[in-house]
Amino acid sequence: MSVAIALYRTATNLGGPVIDTLLHRRIAAGREDPDRIGERRGIASRARPDGDLIWIHAASVGEANSCLRVIERLLRDPVKRSVLLTTGTVTSAKMVESRLPDGAIHQYYPVDRGLWVRRFLDHWRPDAAIWVESELWPNMICEASKRAIPLALINARMSERSERNWRLGGSAVRHLLSRFSVCLAQTPQEADCFKRLGADNAVYVGNLKYSAVPPPADKEDLSALQAAVADRPVWLAASTHPGDEALALDVHRRLSADYSGLLTVIALRHPNRFEEVASLVTGAGLSFSSRNRDGKPSPDAGVFIVDTVGEMGLFYRLCPIVLVCGTFSGLGGHNPIEPAMLDCAILHGPDMRNFAAVAEDLEKAQASLVVRDSEETAKAVSALLAHPEQGRSMATAARQVAAANENVIERVMSHIDKMIAEQR
Repeated sequence: MSVAIALYRTATNLGGPVIDTLLHRRIAAGREDPDRIGERRGIASRARPDGDLIWIHAASVGEANSCLRVIERLLRDPVKRSVLLTTGTVTSAKMVESRLPDGAIHQYYPVDRGLWVRRFLDHWRPDAAIWVESELWPNMICEASKRAIPLALINARMSERSERNWRLGGSAVRHLLSRFSVCLAQTPQEADCFKRLGADNAVYVGNLKYSAVPPPADKEDLSALQAAVADRPVWLAASTHPGDEALALDVHRRLSADYSGLLTVIALRHPNRFEEVASLVTGAGLSFSSRNRDGKPSPDAGVFIVDTVGEMGLFYRLCPIVLVCGTFSGLGGHNPIEPAMLDCAILHGPDMRNFAAVAEDLEKAQASLVVRDSEETAKAVSALLAHPEQGRSMATAARQVAAANENVIERVMSHIDKMIAEQR
């Protein structure tokens, strides 16, 4: 074990009071579930099912959604088996609540402190563990490795900038990555990055999010929203962060004179920001309705704020034009595959490094447009509203890109099944 990991393990073991203080602050800020805070300390709120148990850890909403197909496939096995899914955010817990199949259990991921990690593993005794993307916690990896629990890292991603940062970890990073039985990367370049960092068995399989189940939508809710919108021109700013809402409102201001009844839908990445965004809208001299308060857009409001969790499937189906947010302010962008699956014309800002290969595929297929500010966004939205056939053409191309890559799940499962079979 490297000196860096030894120091980390000592610091987290001694840091219980500090970690507890941080957890209480997060509860006060609405970032933890007070009723399930014990899970963050490794105290299970559910009994372990009998039989084999495969544990999947997905940090947040996007990762959790991408592994739902994996969970379904694991539960098909004739061997009596259950799946434990852990996530680290309140938003992701609410999303999976209604989407996990029978035989799957959700728990919050324990904070990476030795005592709490061991408590978690003692209770759940997973037969194999699958981690999604690139969130690596040293105590958990070391404790799982001690217990000979096979580990897989799937949908692994690594930008060149991240690789440079990870290299600073030297032997510690190599030690952690070497504990994974297999590392399944989204692109050939990322597979090479992981190999250079110490994951000798890294292989390229593609982006698992292409195989994800499209976000669902209740038919009655969708019909009610469609009736409320009627023939109003409508567009969506999806998964917004600070700065994105101001951009969307500026687009609305630029276009409202030319498009009577224009409806701008703003879907918040974090619904607890509702009051902040509502103040921003009223400060811009605009009226709004909201999903939580009003249910549907009101005829006299130009802005509709989506302040709920797990309903993006509704709004991708409602809005033919989607601006993928988190792409203007250094956040690396959110998932464009979901709107691609659901017949949307896709716009996004210049920073799509979290989905660089996907963005490149969409752009090559003329399925998306890159916009750099509110002026370019307004021009693109205006062109698509004025020429809906252009939007339909982009949407068709986007759906074809998604369909061409949907078999990634087969490649992922072949590696996972092999790892599990070798454990038996």
